[in-house]
Amino acid sequence: MGSGLALRAYGATFLGVLGHGSSEFFAVLSGVGGVEVSVWRFLVGGTCLLIVALAMKSSRDLLRPVREQPVRVIGLSVLGMALGQLLFHWSLDFASVVQVATVVTTMPIVTVLAHSLIHRTAIPVPKIVSGLGALCGVTLLLTDGYLSQLEFGGEALTGIIMAVGCATIGGFYLVLVKPLVVAYGAIRMTALTFIFGAAALWITAGLFWNIWVDPSSLFDRPPRAYLSILTLGIWNTCLGFILWLWGLSAVPDMGRINYLFFLKPVVATILSYLFLTAVISPIQLAAIATVCGFVLIEIFYDRIKSILLGLKAV
Repeated sequence: MGSGLALRAYGATFLGVLGHGSSEFFAVLSGVGGVEVSVWRFLVGGTCLLIVALAMKSSRDLLRPVREQPVRVIGLSVLGMALGQLLFHWSLDFASVVQVATVVTTMPIVTVLAHSLIHRTAIPVPKIVSGLGALCGVTLLLTDGYLSQLEFGGEALTGIIMAVGCATIGGFYLVLVKPLVVAYGAIRMTALTFIFGAAALWITAGLFWNIWVDPSSLFDRPPRAYLSILTLGIWNTCLGFILWLWGLSAVPDMGRINYLFFLKPVVATILSYLFLTAVISPIQLAAIATVCGFVLIEIFYDRIKSILLGLKAV
């Protein structure tokens, strides 16, 4: 892989992470409930992605993946992306932006484990180190007053469990969808994912929650609400997912580049503190620092190992 392509892949993934990192913020800012905001995000994002896909010659044949691999494409769209995002937005009804962002940040760990299970490969030592670090970070987050709520069924704990479910589904989705992204392109696969996901979520929200979202009512809401929904659909979904999935598919070591995802809680924390007047506890900051610190160890593992061996030899 050329250095120029690798640099563009890392840059695209980083921008995609910025989109992911701000999605909790705009979901909460919209003031719309988690289940309903999931439908809105998929409707707006799916429409935007459809326009982008049809505007580009390389992705204009939108139905080709469906004709060739219908079960895989539709299954991953509904049981992968749509279900994961539903749990993600729903968790924000119970837990804070920082809590959800920190827990969902464990997705790269699941990605590495899923890749190892599906492709029967060994997990490198550096990834084990960073994975254990992320686990410590989430453990810190859980002990930030939430273990005491366990016996009382605390709402924050419910949200955290949902966020864990989102991270688990998302990690397996990334591994399973990569061959489709490579074969059909990030734009086409992302568009199909959100189009099928929008239909599934719209029906699910209507049948189970009696929330039948009317797309024509978007601008009947206050400006802050509809602008947040549009941002979720256009920036966090359309542009963010295209950049993220293309970056992940363009590098050989998907596990390593996916660790950029650990910046997500940092972005969410800054936005929450600045614009939502959220109170960030020392334990939450320690959890974020732990996760990010161990990821840095993973990135520079070989260099750190060489330095330590050199010191030992001296």
